[in-house]
Amino acid sequence: MSKSLTISLAQLPVVKGDLSANLAIHLNAIAQAASQGADLVVFPELSLSGYELEMAEQLAVAEQADNFAALSAAAVQHKVMLIAGCPLRSKAGAKPMIGAVICFSDGKVEFYAKQYLHSGEQQYCSPGHQDYLFSLKGQRIALAICADFAAPEHSLKARHKGADIYLVSALISGSGFIDDAKILSEIAAKQQFSVLLSNHISTTGGWATCGNSSIWNRTGELIGCSQSSRSCLLLVTFNGELVETRVQALFGMNQGIAI
Repeated sequence: MSKSLTISLAQLPVVKGDLSANLAIHLNAIAQAASQGADLVVFPELSLSGYELEMAEQLAVAEQADNFAALSAAAVQHKVMLIAGCPLRSKAGAKPMIGAVICFSDGKVEFYAKQYLHSGEQQYCSPGHQDYLFSLKGQRIALAICADFAAPEHSLKARHKGADIYLVSALISGSGFIDDAKILSEIAAKQQFSVLLSNHISTTGGWATCGNSSIWNRTGELIGCSQSSRSCLLLVTFNGELVETRVQALFGMNQGIAI
């Protein structure tokens, strides 16, 4: 295993349905995360569009690497891996999927689609059907998008496939955070892997989100939290058995507009 792995969980403002404005905000955050030593930068659920399900069909992007050229170029330029949220166009005319685009530092681009949908999401979206795990600096990492973690079989499969880290991109409101944090803590303890949460800070899709991006260790103990709904990075460094966390303010963000 390499000496250390640093994952940056990005809390940043989102502009409703504006892929271009949100891309600019992402690129700013990626550059700042890289300057802080991040190997991987992770954004919340549907971070490139906002959680705007009624606009999902309109905003959905095909699973083609060239559709994410700017993000991929940033990953290569800054020598980081990144995971961002975007509605993905389904094949054969099905409803779009709540997806993630995964850009590697060597230019490779892959995709994951949320497998377990919340009540009401089925009206606008279709589920994915494939798990997604990857290795980075000796750590095996499994992806989850929001409601995925509420399905016990999702994290169980991740454990069976050898995951060391369970990485969750989500939209969690202030009223739902305590209950969801309890679930994530229990997953960490039961499956004996670290659990990381990247959450929104904007009001999006009618939900007032709360930030509080967090990490739980393998015993389910909360060992790091942004403790706010401001623009910031929660940086988590794994170095053998030692896990260190720190919060870094994000600069050049102002109420959802990149400045």
